[in-house]
Amino acid sequence: MVLNCVSKAQALGALSNRERMIAEKFASGMTYREIGNALFIAPTTVRTHLATIYEKLGVHNKVGLAAYFNSASDVQPDAPSPLADALPVLAIFPFECLNSEERWLRLADGLSSDITIDMARYAGLPVIAFHTMKALGSKPADFAAGGAAFGVTYLVSGRLRANDERIRLTIELADIRTGVSLWRERYDRPVEQIFALQDSLAESIINLLAGSFGILATVGRKAIRRKPPASLSAYDCYLLALEQHTTFSRSGNAEAIRLFSRALEHDPTFASAWAELGYAYSVEACNGFGHDLPTSIENWRTAIENALQLDPTNICACASLGDLRACLGDREGAERAHRRAFEYGSNHAGILMLLAGSKALVVGDPSEAIPLMERAMQLNPLAPPWYFAMQGRILFVAGRHMEAIAALQRSAPQSPDVLMFLALAHAAVGDTVEVAKVTARLKAEFPEFSVARFIAGRPVTNPGAALAIRNASALAGLD
Repeated sequence: MVLNCVSKAQALGALSNRERMIAEKFASGMTYREIGNALFIAPTTVRTHLATIYEKLGVHNKVGLAAYFNSASDVQPDAPSPLADALPVLAIFPFECLNSEERWLRLADGLSSDITIDMARYAGLPVIAFHTMKALGSKPADFAAGGAAFGVTYLVSGRLRANDERIRLTIELADIRTGVSLWRERYDRPVEQIFALQDSLAESIINLLAGSFGILATVGRKAIRRKPPASLSAYDCYLLALEQHTTFSRSGNAEAIRLFSRALEHDPTFASAWAELGYAYSVEACNGFGHDLPTSIENWRTAIENALQLDPTNICACASLGDLRACLGDREGAERAHRRAFEYGSNHAGILMLLAGSKALVVGDPSEAIPLMERAMQLNPLAPPWYFAMQGRILFVAGRHMEAIAALQRSAPQSPDVLMFLALAHAAVGDTVEVAKVTARLKAEFPEFSVARFIAGRPVTNPGAALAIRNASALAGLD
């Protein structure tokens, strides 16, 4: 029996997020290797996913898959959307070049393609393949009408103008359903090296749009707050959990664990939710927010293993795995996991900041933490408070105590580890008055917290970092 368009659209909803991304890329003409490179998985893994996709959709080859997508996209406006309960989908339109010279046309296409690939890697949501967007050959205004057929929620477009001295790019994010512009930015840069400029622009845009403090996550959180509680789906819970998670307070972390767990009740295959849940348990471990350290570490381990089983390239999970390995006494395994996280997330500001903290405190060369930290701050100039908490502890380990104090004062004061490092930095510079104030608050608000608990749960296994913390703890009366 031949499925009608609505039935086909519903069948597409049975695909997992990863399967949907692979199916769309394959149907658009990408090869196994190209898809593998875009999603950072092996071509054999792509082939395995496609076998499952063919079985779920009842097709037998690439032509059938492409036809399936085309016919399913003909659903009438009042038909149920196949992505109604799935992640939002992003489309990045090839940037319009206002110059006729081939080199600038290539730059516009190259920038669009780079951002498409990197957003698919970092943003945690499906992105329509650049090959498809390029093949459409239309303008953003024309695409909006048919974009819903692709399940597109948000559209990024841009216009580039260049000469031998400067490059100007205007980029915009719009809600395709309403046509409302959600974010708009203009970049005006001198031309020095085109490829370096291209990388810089791509990284800046990715870090502004993606991540827990990115434009897309912020828009999503605002939208779901207007929904009744019964309508919350896995992704809604995930976005709300991220917001709580980055407060690094006891109540915020507990709420994040609850919401991440709820997201996973909706979708047990949500790899990013498992990764962030693991990270939340690691915060619970080092800050003494849980009932006991072994339970927090075991919950951390379970969540990270689930995340990596579902998505071995998840950069948050790889970074967290490194700290977990060190916590379990496997320093070599920790370094391998951190190297893998850097390989996958070398242009991701949040991952760079996490890895900088791990270089300083956990494993690796602490001297390498400073450039990673500076790179993260460069990529995310409107950094959230937790960046400054991480910056403060890195600067403390580096012996730059006054700078550490300045950074920590810009971070989240409701987190016990921030208060600890603030007390340690004040002790290191001999400011006994401030030491007394901060330690009194730490002991009053977090009586179960201890330096030893932080060292074990973070973990602090770099000898120099552990020695600096213990020495300053003795001065601050926290040992």
